Amino acid sequence: VQLQASGGGLVQAGGSLRLSCAASGRTFSGSAMGWFRQAPGKEREFVAAIRWGSPGTYYANSLKGRFTISRDNAKNTMYLQMNSLKPEDTAVYYCAAREGPRTIMSELFSVRSYDSWGQGTLVTVSS
Repeated sequence: VQLQASGGGLVQAGGSLRLSCAASGRTFSGSAMGWFRQAPGKEREFVAAIRWGSPGTYYANSLKGRFTISRDNAKNTMYLQMNSLKPEDTAVYYCAAREGPRTIMSELFSVRSYDSWGQGTLVTVSS
């Protein structure tokens, strides 16, 4: 599956953005999708994940309450609503998809667990 992330941009601290990740090529039938981010000079880190065929959303502890992940299976699209943005949220945000029929929770947090990646969308939060 091909993934296309969009929705990034420049926003002031305290503002909001909604990222989208559209899957194309075929109807996504894997077990989960996720968002990761990578700030300059830092490793890619887990942001949030969502199970695709069953309920379940997961967040990095530091982002709970500000970020919300959701999906629209009919549109083959995943979203990330980001509120109360802070300058430290500045990063390239990547969406990723995990194929296969099932995923245990611990696998959702690892970059290595995902099979397909979008190109990334830049989020810049000014102070």
